[in-house]
Amino acid sequence: MTGGIPIEVSGLGKRFGQVAAVDDLSFTVRPGVVTGFLGPNGAGKTTTLRMLLGLVRADAGTATFGGTPYAKLERPLETVGAALDASFHPGRTGRDHLRVYATAAGLPRQRVDTVLEQVGMSDYAGRRVGGYSLGMRQRLSLATALLGDPGVLVLDEPINGLDPEGIRWIRGFLQQLAAEGRTVLISSHLLSEVQQSVDEVVIIARGRLMRTGTLASLELDRAPRTIVDSPDRPALAAALGAAGLAYAEGRNGFIVDEPEPGRVGRAAFVGGVELSELHRLKSELEDAFLALVGEGEG
Repeated sequence: MTGGIPIEVSGLGKRFGQVAAVDDLSFTVRPGVVTGFLGPNGAGKTTTLRMLLGLVRADAGTATFGGTPYAKLERPLETVGAALDASFHPGRTGRDHLRVYATAAGLPRQRVDTVLEQVGMSDYAGRRVGGYSLGMRQRLSLATALLGDPGVLVLDEPINGLDPEGIRWIRGFLQQLAAEGRTVLISSHLLSEVQQSVDEVVIIARGRLMRTGTLASLELDRAPRTIVDSPDRPALAAALGAAGLAYAEGRNGFIVDEPEPGRVGRAAFVGGVELSELHRLKSELEDAFLALVGEGEG
């Protein structure tokens, strides 16, 4: 195994026409921990990963492995294992897929059986991939990424669509890889999906960095706030403004910098605004995550 090395993203930017898919993005992923790359769908996660792996050309900035771009790594498949999707030729067996990949990459053929055993696919390796469940395809995708025994793993939505048993398995497996000193980066649009898997997080929204750090750092270091919504958001915004309440528009309403929902409700009452939602924003991780990406999107 190649030792884990840092993933370093600095000032990364990419535009598609008038849309800034990734905007001046910078973060570092350390070896020995599982890092979650989080954000809502369309936040720019996949575009960032594709630039990191040299599949999309960046307009600005750099994305490197230990200071070296993917295209300039001496032994890329033995340094970085990547799984950006779980699509395969449906007529091939799982074992044949891995053999073709190993041969094309110049990797030892004996690695095929090794990785099949690692991901628990030995008993299914002779079946055609077209008959695999989503969970089996996810495991085969992970086996493909592991063929070169790399020190860095980059996985796009590896838990998406798995059943509870598959989720428990992959959580333990990712932690095991990190414990071996590898660098593990996994993307997801849901914190709840990876909460028990990751040690650190990088959160983006609309291509911009919202926060990096440990899961504990998501317990927002500010006073509790209130979530409020109305069928008439412009009228609600006017009522909040008239009461001197600062707010930001989130995914599920306005996030008001006020710990007491009663004061927010009174402002709406005075303004004659019907409310559809009113509650204090809890300090739970998922609420904190939604608040961050909601503000980013607003």
